[in-house]
Amino acid sequence: MKPDDGYIAYIINPKSGASSCKLTEQLFRKYLAEKGFEVRVSYTASLAHACEIAVAAAEDNRCAMIAAAGGDGTVREAAHGLEGSSKPLFIVPCGTENLLANELGFDTKPQTVIDVFEAGYTKDLDLGNANGRCFTSIAGFGFDGKVVERVSRERKGHIDYTDYFWPIWRTFWDYKFDKMQVVVDGQKIFDDRGMVFVGNISKYAIGLGILKQADFSDGLLDVCIYKCASRIRLIKHSLMTVLKQHIKSKDVIYRQGRKIIVTSDSDVRTQIDGDPGPNLPVEIEIIPKAVKIMVPKNAKPAGIRTRLIRALG
Repeated sequence: MKPDDGYIAYIINPKSGASSCKLTEQLFRKYLAEKGFEVRVSYTASLAHACEIAVAAAEDNRCAMIAAAGGDGTVREAAHGLEGSSKPLFIVPCGTENLLANELGFDTKPQTVIDVFEAGYTKDLDLGNANGRCFTSIAGFGFDGKVVERVSRERKGHIDYTDYFWPIWRTFWDYKFDKMQVVVDGQKIFDDRGMVFVGNISKYAIGLGILKQADFSDGLLDVCIYKCASRIRLIKHSLMTVLKQHIKSKDVIYRQGRKIIVTSDSDVRTQIDGDPGPNLPVEIEIIPKAVKIMVPKNAKPAGIRTRLIRALG
């Protein structure tokens, strides 16, 4: 990309990021200015605002690229606003988890952000659509959704891993596993108590490979269902997932599909990309090749070390 191609719409979530993440964002912005690029910075007032900014930039012929500096929620909304546009999305990872950025192969080095921009290599990114709300990474139903609800309720700004400790601990002791029904491409594959994950990327929090076969550009959503009705079973599933053996378990169902429907007669909590999700029933569909996204060439998903360094700042 060259300066005369057009301006860069730079979307920044001021509430996201540890100090090291903010430094990366600032260094990249300084680099763009030194190279002569016109950068139009917009600070988000909400996640929905990030989508509005991206929509306006996508429709402006003078705009060449959209950069999103924030966490998974900011990136999700920017991607939603760019859906169907030929303009590339560039991620400047500034959140706690940065699930999508980690999946794409971004590490914690500011120079990597610059190198990705200079290389200009793009890939197609599929999006999931859950009851009209887009997501880039993973939707969770049940235990996972309840934890996210608690974190969101107590959140006052940037969060780190320590903010998840008490919500996970409290949910572990008081959660009642409700029955859910899951239909994939018209076939009912589950009707029992458990936890459900639907997503587009292979690694979840701290690098857990829950959806280990997922590919963000294959036109499919991966579904992982843990049959679970007790704390003991939850511990077993957690250990098997850490050991990367969960898919082999008879208590786990793993499928791929284009349309997934999750229902329940109970008040099951949901999450999408780390934010509270829609109420059940939820109908999820894949939007293939929805966004062009700039990525490190030949990179692999980041490991646990990179994820911890980024989150702890």
